[in-house]
This record gives sequence, structure tokens and C-alpha cells, in this order.
Amino acid sequence: MKKTVRKIQKIKDEGRKITALTAYDYPTAKFLDNAGIDLILVGDSAANVVLGYESTVKITLDEMLMITGAVSRGAKDALIVGDMPFLTYNISYEKAIENAGKFIVAGADAVKIEGGGEYITGLTKRLTGAGIPVMSHLGFTPQYVNTIGGNLIQGKNFETAIKILEAAKKLEEAGAFAIVLEMVPKEAAEFITKNLNMPTIGIGAGNTCDGQILVVNDLIGKFDDFKPKFARKYFDSKNLILEAAKQYIADVQSGDFPNAEESFSVSDEEKTKFENYKQR
Repeated sequence: MKKTVRKIQKIKDEGRKITALTAYDYPTAKFLDNAGIDLILVGDSAANVVLGYESTVKITLDEMLMITGAVSRGAKDALIVGDMPFLTYNISYEKAIENAGKFIVAGADAVKIEGGGEYITGLTKRLTGAGIPVMSHLGFTPQYVNTIGGNLIQGKNFETAIKILEAAKKLEEAGAFAIVLEMVPKEAAEFITKNLNMPTIGIGAGNTCDGQILVVNDLIGKFDDFKPKFARKYFDSKNLILEAAKQYIADVQSGDFPNAEESFSVSDEEKTKFENYKQR
């Protein structure tokens, strides 16, 4: 049954954990959906783990929309959230609403925007007022890495955790249906979670958030340029792909691939014609 923002809230209200993963293509989205995942984020992390960019700020709106369309065709039950890329929502409310609408047209059920402050809070209110659900994102916000000064843990003391909570409350009041807390100490994340009505989705924020999200390529061991401390590898697809490719190369070179069962063949009569022609 299709997940909605209300159903995501219900999971929290019932004391159950919300499960979320990223996806960037049709088959992966289909597999995650069949597994029963609650929420799929079409993350701008595709910049790193799919397109090979050094930073998430490099991915374009068109690239994200193409990926979102593929994911939406694969997942029929999970709530699909499109991650709005760098400078597609920061310029003006009008342009942000237009770009967010493109995600909905592409197949997303909601959008995610990073940061807090007056502008982002105002945008959240306008987007939800326009019928576009918003997932917020506080703590470490990768699109702001240049102003933050690196991949730094946020909310490391009570004063900074309070600031995150205050920003989150304003986003909640503006209509956000959930919030991602990234790279926040577990004690701070628990404190923030207990003081919000909307669900918190943690990534590097301990296990007391209302749900968890991971990059699927980290989950299945398909990306090894770097490994975040908070990522857990459940499957080693890198070495499986490597070994499969090596075996394929060997089989092609030896003539074992394709074998008779993997090849098409003509009738005996036609085969004789080929053989007779070669004998001339």
C-alpha cells in the first residue's frame, strides 16, 4: 500500500521505526520497494556514488529529475522524496516552487531541502501551501560544506543542539512533515527528537531518531571512494562485480562464452548450406 506523509507520521506515533534508503535507478528502487522500505530518498548523493562528482553541489536539476523519474517507475509503495540540488531553491521562492514542482511531475511525492533560517522556513511554508510536502534537513548539511568548513559533526554541545532544535521547530511549524538529522551526536539527536512532533530521520545521529536512512551504495558495498563512520555494509557487491567481470573476461577469451545453450542456431538443412559453401 502506498506510503504517504500521513502514514510516515503514523509510524512515529505508533512507536515504530521509519525505514529509509536512497535509490538512483529503476531496478534498485523496485528491489527496495519489494523489501518493504517506507521511504526512498532520491538523494543528491547521486553526485558522488553514481555520477562520480567530488561534491553533491555539482549535480544538476536535470540529472536529478531523470534519476527521480527512474526511481518513481520502480517503487510503487514507498514514499519517494526528491532531493533538491544546490541553488535550485535558494535563489527565489518563485523559482524554488517551480523547480520543486518539476520533482513532483517527475514522480516524487515530496521534496527535501537543506538548512534552516528565515528563507528556508518561509520556503517550506510556501511549498506546503502549494501542495508540495517538504522533508527538512539539519545538522551537517552537505550543500553548505563550503561555509561549514568541512564534514563536521554538528550539535556537539547543548547550546548548538538547542539552535538545531529551534530551527527544526520553526520548520515543523512551517509544515515540514519530517526532518533528516545528519552527523549529530546521539544525545543531541535524542533530545531534538523528543521535542518535535514530526519524525526525525537519522544518518550518523544514533539510534534514538524516529527512523534511519543510509545511502544504498554504502549499504551494498558498491561505493568505496570513502566510507562514512555511520555506514554499515550489508553486502559486498564491489567484489562480487569484480569477480564476475574477471570470470566473464576469462570465459570470453577461452571461448567458453557464449556456449551452445547461450547461442542461436539454424536448422540442419541451413547448416549444411553453410558447410558446403565453405568447402568450395
